[in-house]
Amino acid sequence: MKTSKWIFTALMLGIVSIASAQTSNANAIDKYFQQYLDDDRFTVVYISSKLMSMFGKLDVESMEMDDNETAAIIDLASDLKGIRILVAEENGAGFYKEAKQKINTTEYEILMTVRNADEQNVEFLVKEDAAGTMEELLLLVGGGEEFVLMSFVGKIDMEKISKLINEFDDNEEPAEQKQ
Repeated sequence: MKTSKWIFTALMLGIVSIASAQTSNANAIDKYFQQYLDDDRFTVVYISSKLMSMFGKLDVESMEMDDNETAAIIDLASDLKGIRILVAEENGAGFYKEAKQKINTTEYEILMTVRNADEQNVEFLVKEDAAGTMEELLLLVGGGEEFVLMSFVGKIDMEKISKLINEFDDNEEPAEQKQ
């Protein structure tokens, strides 16, 4: 009986620590975002899960939209839980370095990294769940006088992104026709 209590206790501690580890990175991004929410040096954009859920409730069919691009945007946005954006036009390298220290980017897979001689850094990262569904896209840009942090959270469906890109491509006129 003593062994089963020990196993149960160890199991519960393991579950709590896993849950804590999974939320720690989200908390780090939230804390970083909250830290600069009222700072005049930053342009701040926050779109809540409530607003994002409203997109899912729109009846696109009855809206009589002639614009397939708008319908594709609404379809994609309805699966997002929130968007956070921070932009500063000073001390970009410093804010970038600070964000990299506070946000555990090892939980993400790198989609793209760009660094140049001017110490401009761009990292585009993705976080997936166990089933391989993208649940967050994170963009970090920093260097010189520019810093950008963009976090898109929710179910990010590549088929919907592809559909949106195709809608924009279908509506573009060839350069010869624009003259």
